[in-house]
Amino acid sequence: MSASRTPEGILRRLEWTVIRRLDGLLHGDYRTLFRGYGLDLADLREYQYGDDVRHIDWNVTARLQSPYVREFNEEREVAAWFLLDMSPSVDFGSESVKKRAVSTEFVTVLARLLTRHGNRVGALFYGSDVDAMVPTRSGRRHVLNILHRMLTRPEAKVAAATDLNVLLRTAHDVIRRRSLVFVVSDFISRPGWAETLANLAIRHEVIAVRLYDPLERELPDLGLLVIQDSETGEQVFVDTHDRGFRRRFAELAAKREEELRTAFRRANVDALELATDDDLVDAILRFADLRKRRSQLATGGAPLPAHIGAA
Repeated sequence: MSASRTPEGILRRLEWTVIRRLDGLLHGDYRTLFRGYGLDLADLREYQYGDDVRHIDWNVTARLQSPYVREFNEEREVAAWFLLDMSPSVDFGSESVKKRAVSTEFVTVLARLLTRHGNRVGALFYGSDVDAMVPTRSGRRHVLNILHRMLTRPEAKVAAATDLNVLLRTAHDVIRRRSLVFVVSDFISRPGWAETLANLAIRHEVIAVRLYDPLERELPDLGLLVIQDSETGEQVFVDTHDRGFRRRFAELAAKREEELRTAFRRANVDALELATDDDLVDAILRFADLRKRRSQLATGGAPLPAHIGAA
């Protein structure tokens, strides 16, 4: 393996090409991306102009006939988990980049941004089952460990249909402390995972990082093709020259898109969509914008959409 393809080489490249650019674009304001989640009540004081109305203690306000707000001490450390779907469908890509590669770079960049500021990250790996766990730790070496596991994990040729319920339920049982949870998947799965995702989001702050390839939304006219299900190995012969077939494919894909977004919305989970032809820096900035807009919701801002799509 060449030096540029080793975990150290990949991380060094991402530090120069992605993290360094983000440093300039975000000007070091990583609170836009990550916040602490442990809040301890510190004091009560009278409301002042400009205070966040969400912090008004209505019981005390009613008793004293004057508005009072709660003040908190915020725990700065964030514990973050990456729930990694490594099932066969993630190994698809229509060009030179596969969804797995997009997942690997995204996780590496986010993990490094977090650990660089003293936070801890961990990971759960799902193939046909949850088969590996990396406990939360901090530091550059720990990020390299997660990256190494992602790079050296062999591609599964054929497997049972993906069941994200297994991954999400395991996360619910394993992650005890309130955390920032990234579910990194293409969400090609057996049905029923949306309710489990909603249950996970009650305890944790969950971000769905949805991986996709443009060919999964619309097929070009490529003539006669043999299409293979990447998980079951089932093959079907199709004629992409047929406009009717391409239209039906696009309609089914659009229906699935709407079902996914509805599921995320009902689960109260924000979603970041990452395409195989996406620019990672643009995606991180979209994520930063999502976080900023989310924090402004209670101050009279416009409703936040359930997803932030590709540029």
